Amino acid sequence: MSKETYTVKGMHCASCAAIISKKLSKVEGIRQVDVNLATEKASIEFEGEALSANALNDVIEKYGYNLIAEHPESDTCPVFPSAPADVSLIKEEKQRELDEQLAKVLFAFPLALLVFLLMMWDIAAKIVPAVPNLPVPMELFNVISMAISTYMVFRTGAPFLHGITLFIRTGAANMDTLIGLGTLTAFIFSALITLVPPIKQLLRIPDYTYFDVTIVVIGFVLLGKYLEARSKMKTGEAIEKLIGLQAKSALVLRNGKEIEIPLEQVRKGDQVIVKPGTKIPVDGTVTDGFSSVDESMVSGEPLPVDKKKSDTVIGGTINKQGSFTFVASNVGKDTVLSRIIRMVEDAQGSKAPIQHIADWIAGVFVPAVLVIAALCLIVWLTAGSYFIGFSQALSFGIMGMVGILVIACPCALGLATPTAIIVGVGKGAEYGILIRNAESLEKLAAVDTIVLDKTGTITTGNPAVTDIISFDGAAGKNLVLQLAASVENRSEHPLARAIVEHAGQKGLVPGEIVSFEALEGIGVSGSIDGSSIIVRKPGTNEKGNPEIKKLQDQGKTVVIVEENGTLKGLIALSDTVKPHAAESISALHRMGLKVIMVTGDNKSAAAYIAGQAGIDDVFSEVMPGEKAEKIKALQANGKKVAMAGDGINDAPALALADVGIAMATGTDIAIESAGITLLKGDIRKIAQAITLSHATMNVIRQNLFWAFIYNIIGIPLAAGALYPIWGIFLNPVFSGLAMAGSSVSVVSNSLRLKTRKL
Repeated sequence: MSKETYTVKGMHCASCAAIISKKLSKVEGIRQVDVNLATEKASIEFEGEALSANALNDVIEKYGYNLIAEHPESDTCPVFPSAPADVSLIKEEKQRELDEQLAKVLFAFPLALLVFLLMMWDIAAKIVPAVPNLPVPMELFNVISMAISTYMVFRTGAPFLHGITLFIRTGAANMDTLIGLGTLTAFIFSALITLVPPIKQLLRIPDYTYFDVTIVVIGFVLLGKYLEARSKMKTGEAIEKLIGLQAKSALVLRNGKEIEIPLEQVRKGDQVIVKPGTKIPVDGTVTDGFSSVDESMVSGEPLPVDKKKSDTVIGGTINKQGSFTFVASNVGKDTVLSRIIRMVEDAQGSKAPIQHIADWIAGVFVPAVLVIAALCLIVWLTAGSYFIGFSQALSFGIMGMVGILVIACPCALGLATPTAIIVGVGKGAEYGILIRNAESLEKLAAVDTIVLDKTGTITTGNPAVTDIISFDGAAGKNLVLQLAASVENRSEHPLARAIVEHAGQKGLVPGEIVSFEALEGIGVSGSIDGSSIIVRKPGTNEKGNPEIKKLQDQGKTVVIVEENGTLKGLIALSDTVKPHAAESISALHRMGLKVIMVTGDNKSAAAYIAGQAGIDDVFSEVMPGEKAEKIKALQANGKKVAMAGDGINDAPALALADVGIAMATGTDIAIESAGITLLKGDIRKIAQAITLSHATMNVIRQNLFWAFIYNIIGIPLAAGALYPIWGIFLNPVFSGLAMAGSSVSVVSNSLRLKTRKL
């Protein structure tokens, strides 16, 4: 099985996407097709090897569409799927298309607006006695309107006529087909009664033409399409910003010489030199030098991070000061930034479950509208003729048919979900919240229970000194710490490092140690100025000590410090609660969520941590393999569960949860293990991700409401449903306004997410 992504050319509306999806889905060897109107991309899943773009185009080119394959993955390509140069070319091409649309709008819309104002004047003159008649005779106005509308229909509106020819040739109808049929029908009817007067007399048709309607409808539709295209370009800014983070070139050592090469030519194992103020080109490990690096693009933290030999660096981050050399470890598609870009792009192109309803409706909408428009004309000519006469019924029938064809564009329906997803996913990326797919975003909004792994999620995952007890009183605490740090300074054990670091924070300098010895299974020993110092774990006979028992019941590790056989004191160490854990869990509570902690610690130790963080419930003494069973049990009780863990040993639970949230740190970004990944493992981002999911789903629901309501109300109005009751008939001009307004309002509503604070 394989999957490929293609750029789609010639796609204008939701029905276009439905046609492409329907036709390609019938091709043997294709398992699934997802066509995204907002991103203008098609994601195709093949049962075996991917078919060539030419083979796919043989199927859809006759419908007016074309697929262009994305660049294949490679170890030297700086990003996947598009390199910066390619992105610039795509943007330039889209800008050219937008400029061409603008040129048409600048010609058509002023004319449409002028004719629209004249139409309103004429209508007002017939209703309000104080308003004078048009200063232009109707005969002259018709001649001028016919000349303008001829150019508008056959030149400016040529793409709409092409939609008709495609419909006749292939039977596939899209938005252009609807607009083309509506405006061409109005034009032909008006031209016949103007150029062949006997027809008007024969059918006793009133002296009224629809040239003005065709001008205004085409002008307004073109304006709507231009505004929609311009807005769609803004929705994809997140990917562009991420790609902009990359360096364009790298300074490497080749054959003993420093040479500058394009980023795509950097190879794994290259020695890369980084000068002050430049971007780090790829991921790697420092081999020489020292510097401070701005890693805010990954961590979100504004303070630079010191880098020395053996430290890792991330491509796209900025070297603030100092020079250093590093060996490239991850290049091309394997860099952290490339993986982030790929994840964001995949997520923006994915579909939320709620969208499938809209897709299905869009697929059947255009054929249904054609039937409704035909029925409208038939009903007016039959039933209408009985009540108001044939000539007026024919006029109303044509107006109704044109209005239905114009107003019933499903574009707003097709844009409702993807535009919100694109902006929402991009917004998440800005906050270090990487969303794997739209389904995860939708499911997160429905979650009512959050299960948090303790280590690395609620706690820092690193031991730290929490308590120092001196048997010589408070004044002896520093002595206990200094003695322990002096001996532990020779040890590489994580607990030893924690004690030495804590002493350093207190300004204590370790003493000179001699005769250092590691006591296997017990601790360490050494001599300072002739005194024998031992730092060890409690013996069996000491575990009943009230002080030791109290600390151990809190899940802390206790070490005893002895000097010349005399107990000087105790040091307790523990994995500490993250600084913002309690605040973050409080935010989840305010959202109405239940928060559960899962850990392998004993009950008393787990309860102590839970109490510090404000956790609702605790699953303690749980082995890593049993975490998934806890998730399953919650789901069996009807809970919608999100699981947050480190993305590696919690993988089964993350996969089983309704939404898996991986707490990623540094370069260890487990973006493949969960639906959502939080950079730097910041627990505050869980509440932010949930806020984002709610905001995005609210915008999608609003978009779908407006997309449906426009058509539900507009089609009956355009058909003349109000005429029998109040004598009101919707002019097709207003149908064009409503159609344009629906798409623009949906995209604009989605763009509101860009200003949302999380």
